[in-house]
Amino acid sequence: MKKTKITYWVLTGLFAFVMAGSAIPNIMVNPMSVQGFTEMGYPTYIIPFLGWAKLLGAIAILVPGFPRLKEWAYAGLIFDLLGATYSVANSGKAVSQWAPIFIFVALGFSSYIFYHKKLKATATASSETAPIQEVLS
Repeated sequence: MKKTKITYWVLTGLFAFVMAGSAIPNIMVNPMSVQGFTEMGYPTYIIPFLGWAKLLGAIAILVPGFPRLKEWAYAGLIFDLLGATYSVANSGKAVSQWAPIFIFVALGFSSYIFYHKKLKATATASSETAPIQEVLS
């Protein structure tokens, strides 16, 4: 249980760091974001919206509780990464420029998998202690 929790928090912390790190330049509408969106043919007015969505998603996966919100946050963050990968790949960029995004996708999926392992371990641990607590009460 302890190993699962530690692995979950390490993976989730890294994933949230990566997503928040990409969100902040989007929120600030930095020139590199504008250039990238322009090259892919996307409107630049969507950049701060995506930045805020990524930042809120990163916060949501870090805050304890709120399981439904976490599910939606994970989905949104993964959709963002897969959409970015697809968009950059189809804009004519070399594979070396977009393939590393899959590392972050794998990090997100790993965090999500360990989130569910942690939930299952917590449920198992609480169900094992419930009969003991009933006897003691």
